[in-house]
Amino acid sequence: MANFGPKDIKNLRETTNAGMMDCKKALTETDGDFDAAIAWLREKGLGAAAKKASKVAAEGVVTVQADDNKAVIIEINSQTDFVAQNDTFKKVVAKIAAHALDNNLADAEAINNSVIDGQPFSEYLSLQIATIGENLVVRRAGMINAADETVAINGYVHANNRVAVLLAAKCEDKTIADKIKAELKNVAMHAAAMNPRTLSYKDFDPSFVQDETAGRIEKVKKENEELARLGKPLKNVPQYVSRLQITDEILAEAKKAIEAELQAEGKPEKIWDKIVPGKLDRYIADNTLLDQELALLDQNYVLDDSMTVGQFIDKVSGGKATLTDFIRLEVGEGIEVAEEDFAAEVAKQMA
Repeated sequence: MANFGPKDIKNLRETTNAGMMDCKKALTETDGDFDAAIAWLREKGLGAAAKKASKVAAEGVVTVQADDNKAVIIEINSQTDFVAQNDTFKKVVAKIAAHALDNNLADAEAINNSVIDGQPFSEYLSLQIATIGENLVVRRAGMINAADETVAINGYVHANNRVAVLLAAKCEDKTIADKIKAELKNVAMHAAAMNPRTLSYKDFDPSFVQDETAGRIEKVKKENEELARLGKPLKNVPQYVSRLQITDEILAEAKKAIEAELQAEGKPEKIWDKIVPGKLDRYIADNTLLDQELALLDQNYVLDDSMTVGQFIDKVSGGKATLTDFIRLEVGEGIEVAEEDFAAEVAKQMA
């Protein structure tokens, strides 16, 4: 006679999130011993997870959790978007994010090597894999900590939970930090949409800039061919693509060339100081296409494209705040998923 009843099955299911039939079998195998049944389910879950571990998990969600002085951003992958919308999966994501925030786990490695609910995180995740039925991966994570009340932190998670951004700004005082916090959410929304890869052009590797230069210059030339065909004004062909390449000497030479141009046009020298700065800004803009595409501070702000993101932060803070941290995660970035030929797969199984 079984030493358990429906109430025991219900309690085991609520404790482990395992399926009802699995809970019944666990209690049957362990003669109603509740703790032994949990252990049985754990072993079953580890075995099931091991079988699923080779499955590519390229779907999933990104999430952000924050308290008064820090915030964490995490990408957790599943195999299918269907599972990513599952309430059980969402609860797992929320629990992992809260665990990371509460325990100051600043990256995916720290999360995966942590202890949660008194057990190794790997075992906890394996049980969730067995329950949900797909491979799950805590792939990437980041954390921003505020050293004091002069640091403002805010973030944004897009409605589809596939893109999230965290930002921090160092401010002159708490008043400025409180004011900037709301603006950071708008800038985070900009970053979610415009996909910058780094905070500033200063973060670029010089070799990356060099590799990008020729191709981007050639792209402008190709665009000019089409503009010429349409009878439209041509773009200035750049010599460089990043501020990283433009030295003080290069700027000095550009200024001389502008002044020579003004002189050739017969412009009075007394008004040059009103013309040169604007032309020099245009020269820099023409020669920093890489920065404008990939560096957040140098992108034109989507809510006011008359200024860059950096200029916007200066404007709203009165020059008393500086963006210092930027993390953007998008589900599945960089994961290669093999294309499956469904017909060939079916034929293979029928052979």
